[in-house]
Amino acid sequence: MMSAHEQLSPHRVSDQHAFVTGASSGIGKEFALQLAAQGYTLTAVARREARLQELVSQLPGEGHQYLVADLGTDAGVRLAKEALQGKRVNLLINNAGLSVFDPFFASELEAQSNILSVNCASLMTLAHAFLRQAERGDALINLSSIVAFLPTPAQPMYSASKAFIASFSECLWEEQRPRGVYVMGLCPGITQTEFITSATGGEADGQNLPKALIQSPQAVVEEALRALQARKKAIVVTGRINRMMLLMPRILTRHRLLKVLAVVGDPEKAL
Repeated sequence: MMSAHEQLSPHRVSDQHAFVTGASSGIGKEFALQLAAQGYTLTAVARREARLQELVSQLPGEGHQYLVADLGTDAGVRLAKEALQGKRVNLLINNAGLSVFDPFFASELEAQSNILSVNCASLMTLAHAFLRQAERGDALINLSSIVAFLPTPAQPMYSASKAFIASFSECLWEEQRPRGVYVMGLCPGITQTEFITSATGGEADGQNLPKALIQSPQAVVEEALRALQARKKAIVVTGRINRMMLLMPRILTRHRLLKVLAVVGDPEKAL
């Protein structure tokens, strides 16, 4: 079901349309807020209608819409794809994603498969639909993570999915350059969202981590939008600490790196 809410804004900058998945919270919500403030008209996609209604009511500008769709289901992906194809979209933010911290062998296969469905399959489908209609100047941002380069044993499927997204985005970045369409693989680190709480089933929230390791969604999106304006790099790692952490694979052997990340990324040991 598609619904819309309109407001007037005296500071409208552009008439471009942005399509944001996973928009009901965290980084996706922040993208919606900041893009609307820049003058984009938004289509916000997520599973939770009440949150989408609240978000759209907060957005400056007019013509904003929301779409209730579960991107872990074929029906939800089809709804999102049809909505994307039904209008001229200048910017796609493929943000929807999830993880679980249960050991791979001990968890239900359905839960692990759902990570691939949301993080990879739906992202691929929407990226394809978007790029088929993209024109010079348009852009695609795929949400990856620093775990794409720092595989975390406590989240094997999540780490693998984010590595896929980073590699996929790099390849599309090069492929789309002649068309004048920019593709970014956005790689934040630990961000102050509901992600850890959701992935651990409420057993941890990450609040006891050093504050220097945690970025706000606002900081992540601000950096991403600066990089979008510059359009220089395929992979954008947000936060100075996160960029420093990517030196670890150069300093440590692969064996030692996995030992360190097995502790740092395990909610029972580190969070």
